[in-house]
Amino acid sequence: MNKTKKKFLIIPALVLTIALLFIACADGTTPTETEPESEESERVFTLEELAEFDGQDGRAAYIAVDGVVYDVSDIPEWAGGEHANGRFQAGRDYSEEIRSESPHGTGMLSRAKRVGRLADE
Repeated sequence: MNKTKKKFLIIPALVLTIALLFIACADGTTPTETEPESEESERVFTLEELAEFDGQDGRAAYIAVDGVVYDVSDIPEWAGGEHANGRFQAGRDYSEEIRSESPHGTGMLSRAKRVGRLADE
């Protein structure tokens, strides 16, 4: 067999092998959304309940923006439940401040897990 015919056989075989490896290694799951499956299953927080998640003494750090509650515990900029050198503390609603004072706006919220919503008051 000449070199050209070998190349035409080797290349498709290589592509097929790689494709089969990808299929075999896939775990068969689909990525999950960070948002709860439905609004009915979301936890509803009052402002008083939200205040309990201040990131202090080992507690989780939650903030609310536009009625949605986010867990910012794993975001380094919210370490210890404080942000911007202590200017902002977890456990509060920052709907206004994130637009008027924040240099990053709502962009950083994509890094946080959605954990619920604020109760209508």
